Amino acid sequence: MLKKAFLLDSKEWLTVLEALNHVRQLSIFNASEMVDILNAVVSLVIKAMKNPRSALCKTAIMTSADLLKAYSDQLLETFDPLLLQLLLKASQDKKFVCEEAERALFGMTTWITPNPLLQKLEPYVTHRNPRVRAKAAICVSKSVSRLGVHGIKDYGLEPLIQLAAAQVNDQLPEAREAARKLVFELHGAYKQITPSNEEPDVNATLYQPDGWEQYCASILAPTAAHAILRITCNGSSISPS
Repeated sequence: MLKKAFLLDSKEWLTVLEALNHVRQLSIFNASEMVDILNAVVSLVIKAMKNPRSALCKTAIMTSADLLKAYSDQLLETFDPLLLQLLLKASQDKKFVCEEAERALFGMTTWITPNPLLQKLEPYVTHRNPRVRAKAAICVSKSVSRLGVHGIKDYGLEPLIQLAAAQVNDQLPEAREAARKLVFELHGAYKQITPSNEEPDVNATLYQPDGWEQYCASILAPTAAHAILRITCNGSSISPS
């Protein structure tokens, strides 16, 4: 079966389709066999994802999801082009291709360690394509929810709030909703991270107990800070779930 995976570089699309299915089986049932050729396999799967044939493109996306699940952080070295293609495919008009890419992306947020994944996603939150921005924003929100309070503190509350601020007034509703969820997650973490007035921590320099409003104002432009504060002040009318 491993030999059949090498047929991914065939010029015949039906042969490539068959090879993709063999790669899927290896990923699921015998992932260790492909470790030595993983980078080459990923590159050829990405190539297949760019194919104009919808059936081949969809199968390649499904293959990428199986690879992400099987190898997770082992793929980080060659992850950038794969992530870009999944975001682009999730942003196109062909519904069944788009839906398959979304499944792969959202699954990815459970398979890849949040910290490095967020670093990979950051550039796409400000991508020129609004659909790409929206998909990236959703993935960021899902990844941050896996960090927990201590993970958020370790990653840095400030860059995460800045990511949310970049999306709260975005063009697409799904980007704005993802940003709102992220703001609620970060606001809750802030309240747990920040020392209380009753028990001040003289060593705390980043998270001062001078209020959420002051903190947002200190790290964001006035309009961005206002947008973030409007969400948390009107939290009763916006669901964080």
